[in-house]
Amino acid sequence: MRLDTSHHMRLEQRMKLAPRMIQSMEILQLPTMALEERIDQELSANPMLEKQESPFDRGPDLDPIGGTAAEAAAPAAPAANDAAGTPATDPPDPATAADAALTRFLEDQRYLSQGSSRRVSSGDHDPKMEAMANAAARGISLQEELLQQWSLVDVDDRIRRAGDILIDWVDQDGYIRDPLDTICRTLPVGVRRQDIAEAWPILQQRLEPAGIAARDLRECLLLQIDRLHREQGLDVAVPRLLVSRYLEDLEMNRLPQIARRGELTLEQINQARQFMARHLSPRPGRMLTESQVPVIMPDAIIQPDEETGNYIIRLTDDRLPRLYINEAYARMARTRGVDDKTRQFLSNNLRNARWLIEAIEQRRSTLLRVLKVVVEAQKDFIEHGPEQLKPLPMTGVAEQLGIHVGTVSRAVADKYVQTPRGIFALRQFFTGGMANAAGEEMSWDAIKAVLLDVIENEDKKNPLNDDQIVEELQKRGIKLARRTVAKYRKIGDIPPARRRREF
Repeated sequence: MRLDTSHHMRLEQRMKLAPRMIQSMEILQLPTMALEERIDQELSANPMLEKQESPFDRGPDLDPIGGTAAEAAAPAAPAANDAAGTPATDPPDPATAADAALTRFLEDQRYLSQGSSRRVSSGDHDPKMEAMANAAARGISLQEELLQQWSLVDVDDRIRRAGDILIDWVDQDGYIRDPLDTICRTLPVGVRRQDIAEAWPILQQRLEPAGIAARDLRECLLLQIDRLHREQGLDVAVPRLLVSRYLEDLEMNRLPQIARRGELTLEQINQARQFMARHLSPRPGRMLTESQVPVIMPDAIIQPDEETGNYIIRLTDDRLPRLYINEAYARMARTRGVDDKTRQFLSNNLRNARWLIEAIEQRRSTLLRVLKVVVEAQKDFIEHGPEQLKPLPMTGVAEQLGIHVGTVSRAVADKYVQTPRGIFALRQFFTGGMANAAGEEMSWDAIKAVLLDVIENEDKKNPLNDDQIVEELQKRGIKLARRTVAKYRKIGDIPPARRRREF
């Protein structure tokens, strides 16, 4: 075997993005709040950049878009899914299958007691103020909140240290799912198993909200029920009986069997279910963390023109500083008396500053062009709700604007728009669809809205199963497979027929 080396020449073409193009794509993808942070970083790092301190008001960004504005703001439409029709999924439910099913039961009760409409009122607030309000800030974690509460509880140092350790084992739902043996395997020196065992019930009794540090769903609900009785004097006899003895039967909606074995009436059971839906939470930890979710700041406002009734589009980027080049440094970069190293430094920063300014303006222009197409295509959705959302693929918008589909995707990524019906992710306006029996194109979100209407108007004592829902949709000109109906029902957090039945 012989090894040798040799030289070869080959001619080939490769696509390589220039730094300027990379920066432009990065800027295009940023929402307004992230762009504001990026500008602050560039101002700190690049001496060539200066900013105008006072904000500027551009006024409406586009001429009014044709179309009649709704005379009165209707209730906000339910938040739609992304272009692929796939919803964001929550973190896993309780670890065991039983707890997962029982958790779904309580959520089903909230569905039945509140109705299946998920509405977010747009309110009568000034849209400009809504768009500018409440910049996101990092909220404290669940563990940090619980540690703060625990520090105020009067216990000796031995129990306090054990409680600190247990709080580290609390998951985002508020449970400590690991058994005592597992926790005790990693105890630091000076902390005993006895300390952990003593601290655990104290945590359960003293931390807020009730149910924190429970081992499973049943214990979580019982902790909440007992505290309601102790602190508010509520009559919890029937709810406590149902949770302690019949929780699995409740999950399966076997109310007649519960009534017979528990010597209860259906009315008592239904009242207890309503009590549980109002007062109990299967995920108490979320009650602390969800309250810290920052308010979304939209990147654009779509609002009716009061004079013409048409729609106008306004970007919310007037909170961003206006950037310009520092002329003194720019002249220095062209001065021959400056040493080569300094001139090179200034020239590089001058080039980067110009690229950034151009990228920001290009982002603004592209976003406005995309929004104009969206508003023209989805005027009916803005006025009438999700039933009127039309199929709008990104490829079609890209062809109409003469740009790459990747540019459209970056322009809508992580952006939100405020409409008379509420705030929506811009990506929600891009969706696929199908033709109904009349040959009209319907988006998947519009189809889901019809499905929701079918379920809302069913006989609650004899709810429709998925096959019957398929038949009802066919009567309305929509042909869907049973598995598709089941998928959309799950997306909407709608329980199956046996758990929707009311006695």
